[in-house]
Amino acid sequence: MFIPLATSRMLKLQDIRACHLHPKQHLPLPPPKKPKHAYSVWALPPGNVKERLKKLMSGLRSEFGGPEFHPHITVVGAISLTESDAIQKLKTSCDGLKAYTASVAKVATGTFFYQCVFLLLQTTPEVMEASARCTSHFGYKKSAPYVPHLSLLYGDFSDEEKKKAQQKAEALDESISSLSFPITHLALFETDTEDKTTKSWKKIAENI
Repeated sequence: MFIPLATSRMLKLQDIRACHLHPKQHLPLPPPKKPKHAYSVWALPPGNVKERLKKLMSGLRSEFGGPEFHPHITVVGAISLTESDAIQKLKTSCDGLKAYTASVAKVATGTFFYQCVFLLLQTTPEVMEASARCTSHFGYKKSAPYVPHLSLLYGDFSDEEKKKAQQKAEALDESISSLSFPITHLALFETDTEDKTTKSWKKIAENI
């Protein structure tokens, strides 16, 4: 239908007024939210201890299977954060945190995939305080009391298989239960716990 010129001008004026009356309609869209991933804080053993542990872990995997992963002590369990937020929380957690010693109590077995066969650590005040400090900064909500440990083998094994793996670990490294080493590095790892192959796990940042 043909619109008279006067009417057309009126419509244009109305459009202009609408632009002034509703400026928010013309603002740019907010930037997309940064994605969140699962991050954990690990205490890393020094180089010579790391190589010793890797050799032991490799020996266990060669007989029992399971995924390969970095030797570590979990200080903060997996928590969903943006990468930048997680890095900042690592920095604030480590600010003023002093090096401490981790001492093995025994080779032990657990009840689920990520605590299958591990080195149970002595619950010294320094070990417990490091975890308490970091979990507080990260806002991590514990579902159970903190059990400091260094995993040697991941997997869903029967009790009999886990017992054999425990004995194998003690045979491969007879003095492993008396191991003590300094903790001077905490690292932030991306750890998707749904990925039981651990292939997607990677180090994001490290604090010295």
